Amino acid sequence: MTEQEKSAPFRPQAYDIATTLALLTRLPVRAKFDRTAQAVWAFPLAGLAVALIAGAVATISIWLSLGAATTSALAIATGVIITGAMHEDGLADSADGLWGGWEPARRLAIMRDSHIGTYGVLALILAMLIRFSTLSTLAHTGVIVPALMGAAILSRAVIPFTMALLPPARTDGLSVQTGRPPRRAAVLAALIALGLSWIVVGFVPTVLAASAATAIGFGVGALAKAKIGGQTGDILGATQLICELATLLTFAALAT
Repeated sequence: MTEQEKSAPFRPQAYDIATTLALLTRLPVRAKFDRTAQAVWAFPLAGLAVALIAGAVATISIWLSLGAATTSALAIATGVIITGAMHEDGLADSADGLWGGWEPARRLAIMRDSHIGTYGVLALILAMLIRFSTLSTLAHTGVIVPALMGAAILSRAVIPFTMALLPPARTDGLSVQTGRPPRRAAVLAALIALGLSWIVVGFVPTVLAASAATAIGFGVGALAKAKIGGQTGDILGATQLICELATLLTFAALAT
């Protein structure tokens, strides 16, 4: 965050939405990056955009009677393509680094390495299995689209809090370039996420899923703090994906 951003009071701007879409997706948008830290309030809206596209693909699959498994696979593939697999990459790098090194410096070096190790492979396999099984259940019960939306929205609302509460673990990288967001921006992101999720999945599922995501988010943050002294872009990506899995599991449990 620049000195100007630090001193200026937090005020959400409409173009923050384009900034977050450029940061969190591969959608072709024109964006400004002069206040990326303050723009985190719009992270849930970026999640909504991803989920709407994935949900549209899932809806078409259902109309074509392709089955719950195929619908789930197509929804997952759509989300991965739209986000450029950045959250999956963060999960793999975080798993390799946090469990593959004996000291913070070595863990950070492993996380920066573009090669994937055993921990990263296993983390991705398990994450995809959980995603596929939960979305298949949700597709079978006919609620895959609202569940996709609720999970995408709520999981991305956790990222601003992780950024605000944990210092960057490195002196360079995406996390440092973005900066630590104002607490008010994180709170606004949470309020937007809760409101949107309430609309699409209802009050009780929102409360339960948000509680699960919050607990998981703080758990991942505590682990990152203990292992590497703070957060990185990879940790943020891993946090989002793990929180998304927690919300999908919650929705699937409520749907059965």
